[in-house]
Amino acid sequence: MTILTLAKALNEGMRKAMEDDSKVLVMGEDVGKLGGVFRVTDGLQKDFGEQRVIDTPLAESGIIGTAIGLALRGYRPVCEIQFDGFVFPAADQIITQLAKMPLRSLGKLRLPVVVRIPCGGGIGAVEHHSESPEAYFTHTAGLRVVACSNPADGYSMIQQAIRCEDPVVFFEPKRRYWEKAEVDVDSSDWTPFDEARVVRQGTDVTLLAYGPMVKTCLEAAKAAEDDGRSLEVVDLRSLNPLDVPKVMESVRRTGRCIVVHEAPVYSGFGAEVAARVTEECFYHLQSPVLRVGGPSTPYPPSRLEDHYLPDLDRVLHAVDRAFAF
Repeated sequence: MTILTLAKALNEGMRKAMEDDSKVLVMGEDVGKLGGVFRVTDGLQKDFGEQRVIDTPLAESGIIGTAIGLALRGYRPVCEIQFDGFVFPAADQIITQLAKMPLRSLGKLRLPVVVRIPCGGGIGAVEHHSESPEAYFTHTAGLRVVACSNPADGYSMIQQAIRCEDPVVFFEPKRRYWEKAEVDVDSSDWTPFDEARVVRQGTDVTLLAYGPMVKTCLEAAKAAEDDGRSLEVVDLRSLNPLDVPKVMESVRRTGRCIVVHEAPVYSGFGAEVAARVTEECFYHLQSPVLRVGGPSTPYPPSRLEDHYLPDLDRVLHAVDRAFAF
């Protein structure tokens, strides 16, 4: 086992993928000489050269458009969107081209493109640097959407995303980049990246989370022990496709469900999960499915983000509401 930060685990995962396949390219703003704004691509250009680790212009639409062309010629581009809020200029290419072309060609054309997006708040950043845009992409048929939450998953999931023949939108929780954990870099016995994982077992409530909120839910579960409540935490990992069987199995056992994410609650990804749970587990539920997330407002200035982001207390308040029914 090796102790790695999430940022370093992603770096090592991309490095391994590039060693295994010469068609893997890394491209994006400042990914080369600088090593990325979060240093996730640090050292890759030095070791693999400027032909495989490409510093692009500040033009997200151009990055994705170029990646689509490269994928059509047999390459496997890994694109970095420097910050989550910068993905919107590339939305046209992602939604109308990247997601649609395989079906448009009746499967003759495959686009193995990975779009890496550092997501979420909690780092004191300025406007457009703390978004949670996952719902836009989970709503777009033709894209796989995944979110890692820890170094071990970062290492394995980025490699699985690169190997995948489908386009993958890969969310990375930027405020977790510097958190450390053990990673087995010598093993390839990985949980498939389209499967959810129970990261803490419990009997009373199921907390469904992904990305940055997994740690928050684990902290809430530990705190709830003092009140004699047993919370199960499920890391969804894959948002599209959603691991419906794993989610439903947990909710049927606990009888209560709370979905937690940073994005606004209104029309957020949690709404889809809550609807699915209600449809399939209605007769097992002891209380309504609840959602914890951001308010329906643009992400606030950094001095106010602690009031915006879901925290342990807000999760525990939802637990209290679930038990009150």
